[in-house]
Amino acid sequence: MTGFDIPLYQPVFGDAEIEAATEVLRSGWLSSGPVTEDFEGKYAAALGVEDAVAVSSGTAALHLAVLALGLGPGDEVVMPSLTFVSTAAVVALTGATPVFAEVHGPHDLGIDPADVARRITPRTRAVVAVHYAGHAADLTALGALCRAHGLALIEDAAHAPATATAQGMLGTVGDIGCYSFFATKNLAMGEGGMVVARDPALRATVRRLRSHALTVSAHRRHHGGPALYDVDGFGLNYRPGEIACAIGRVQLDAFPAAQAHRRAAVREYRERLSGLPGLVVPYADRPVEDGAHHLFPVVLPPGIDREALREQLRASGVQTAVHYPPTHLFTAYRERYDVGPGSLPVTEDIMERQLSLPMHAGMGSPQVRRVAEAVSAAWRPAE
Repeated sequence: MTGFDIPLYQPVFGDAEIEAATEVLRSGWLSSGPVTEDFEGKYAAALGVEDAVAVSSGTAALHLAVLALGLGPGDEVVMPSLTFVSTAAVVALTGATPVFAEVHGPHDLGIDPADVARRITPRTRAVVAVHYAGHAADLTALGALCRAHGLALIEDAAHAPATATAQGMLGTVGDIGCYSFFATKNLAMGEGGMVVARDPALRATVRRLRSHALTVSAHRRHHGGPALYDVDGFGLNYRPGEIACAIGRVQLDAFPAAQAHRRAAVREYRERLSGLPGLVVPYADRPVEDGAHHLFPVVLPPGIDREALREQLRASGVQTAVHYPPTHLFTAYRERYDVGPGSLPVTEDIMERQLSLPMHAGMGSPQVRRVAEAVSAAWRPAE
């Protein structure tokens, strides 16, 4: 798929996904309908919540979350810069201002509640907790901070579907949680997402806004429901497709086994990389079971040429990546929000040294061993 012997990620699909997609095609109904509703129910059950709202992407989930919370011009939302740009983009698109906060450091790439506290102003309305790589942010501290200041806590759980941790099921602890089912994710549908919220009114708002705020869905109209409808808000087309949700149901059934494969790979990675001088494996002090392990990030010691290391690994057939270029350094954010180099020194230092190694449910011990050996071989010149 990528030209690499060991790709960074590789979705695991089989006959069950093919048959599920084929059944939808045979049904003649491709947009949100009964398969979507069934997937929502099964995902909600996996999380232990009342209901969930399927949407077209993780970005759509985040956008609907900020819209449902009523965020807009004049409001501020505190979030990490160390995340995919969509976390900030959906806030910016409402007219609200993303305010970037530091992460803890190389051992914990989650947002630092102490730095969040320093950035709260009278205009702050919400905080976004990103569960980076599928590891829980400090929801206990962030939740207490949000309650003290009357702020909404949004969980960006794009990396952590149906993930139980010591702090609770990720995405269900805060006021509203958002998931991504993009092709690279642990639960892969190609495109797709989900929103959950503790407040039923907030969930109802998300459900209306995902389909133009229509009071009667297309599926109901097509299958004997009212022909006319009202529009009671300003919504968007963020509906998922039935084929994606059919694949999602199958992936959800296979999710526990897939996660077991990831956890086994993480255990072996941690053991095999432990002897490399100066290499930091974030979250290595946490139990392997306490995370989704969407990515396997490492932080290189100062002085190592990351691109030279990546080139050596590429020559060995191993694909790597950087997650993520800090959002506050992108041109659009520098120009509009007067941020840039030097404003988040901890984040900027880490992201000069971060590297993601291959991690997916198809990783077996031979692949992990080969990656670790390639890293070790490339490490020697830098020692």
